[in-house]
Amino acid sequence: MEKVTNPEASAGGKKRRLEEDEVGCSHVANGDQSFSLQDELTFSDTSVALRMMRSQFPRIDQASVPPFILQSQLYSSVNDRTQVDRELELLRRDKIVRVFKLNTGQDDHAIIFLDDYLNQVDRIAKRMEDKNQSDTATIFKWFKEHVLDSKIEPNISHHELCTLLSLGVKVKDAHITLLINAGLLTRQLIDPDMYWFTIPSIGKLLKALRQGRKELLSLLKRKRHKEMFLAQLEKKRLRYSPLDMRFHIRDLIGSRHLKTFQTTSGLLLRLSTD
Repeated sequence: MEKVTNPEASAGGKKRRLEEDEVGCSHVANGDQSFSLQDELTFSDTSVALRMMRSQFPRIDQASVPPFILQSQLYSSVNDRTQVDRELELLRRDKIVRVFKLNTGQDDHAIIFLDDYLNQVDRIAKRMEDKNQSDTATIFKWFKEHVLDSKIEPNISHHELCTLLSLGVKVKDAHITLLINAGLLTRQLIDPDMYWFTIPSIGKLLKALRQGRKELLSLLKRKRHKEMFLAQLEKKRLRYSPLDMRFHIRDLIGSRHLKTFQTTSGLLLRLSTD
């Protein structure tokens, strides 16, 4: 983070270090966003950052998607990217989180706590079971217990998927179609024998992610110096994204679309020209 001196400004706020047992603090649990993002922008490790951002995930009406954190947001919140990659890999291997490839950008990945994702799978299974679809409960059960538990990577081959599912049921094409229709799998375009694991019902939020990025960058482009103080920017409301400003700011800092400068007036955000 670069420093810029502003002789007209007063001293900025201090950053707080958050421990994991502080993640559930009352202002977050109540959805209060009156605190400054600058005070809670950086964290000491990836696990703390993940849990805080999970608790801060925007409450969106009628959203059935569990809280997710973008990998770019982690990069904005933990200074060492190598540390993020290393700690995220450990969390993934320990089956605490799952990582999903998104179609919003080449390097876009979403992270969801595994318990949250399994709860979503259960809700989908119950909803589809209520529609009296045959074998539904069994397929989802074995998908959780054999496929998700064994395969922690973001993708899986058709052969491996069938092999893992066959540990519990005699696999039919209809079973694979059921998982695709449930939003749990999607075929890769470049290789139809490979699937991505996917987050059901996330389509509208991915559209919001694209629109919010575009709107926020457009806002800064209209500024004379293509910059704003974080304290001012986080008070703005986005017209085209239900994901809040804080969500998008972290994303664009971590993806290096925005640069940060510490000044005596507070944190300054500027469009990157790289």
